[in-house]
Amino acid sequence: MAVTLTAICALVLLVVLRIKRTKDRHEMEQHSITPEALHSLLASSQDVLVFDIRQPLDFLADSEIIPGALRLSPKEVLENPSLIPKEKDAVVYCTCPSDKTIRAILHQVLALHFLRIKFLKGGLEGWKAMGYPVEPYQKPFHLDTGT
Repeated sequence: MAVTLTAICALVLLVVLRIKRTKDRHEMEQHSITPEALHSLLASSQDVLVFDIRQPLDFLADSEIIPGALRLSPKEVLENPSLIPKEKDAVVYCTCPSDKTIRAILHQVLALHFLRIKFLKGGLEGWKAMGYPVEPYQKPFHLDTGT
């Protein structure tokens, strides 16, 4: 009896996790933009803000940035989402292979009713893979070491 109950609980947990993953994937897809679409927007001089929110150590390893992008650390955005204007179209990118940073920010900004935000599919690597321009980032930034 206990084995059966444990098996049922495990099965229910797996179903719940699968539903959550599917919902998260759908939410990400709905709020994503391809590098090609972003390139077209920028080339047509559309009024869109671009934010680089890579983790500081990732940024240190590759300090190139999409031309015109503004640099914010994920910590800054999570602590103060209003750094990304609610009333303007915005595209955010990072380099997390699992999109962990993007998902955390997505949940927070959606809860605050940010409706004009998109996340760049493939992040900076996806942008560079298409051969789109990057430029060196010259401004100082903090490594957020926690001290």
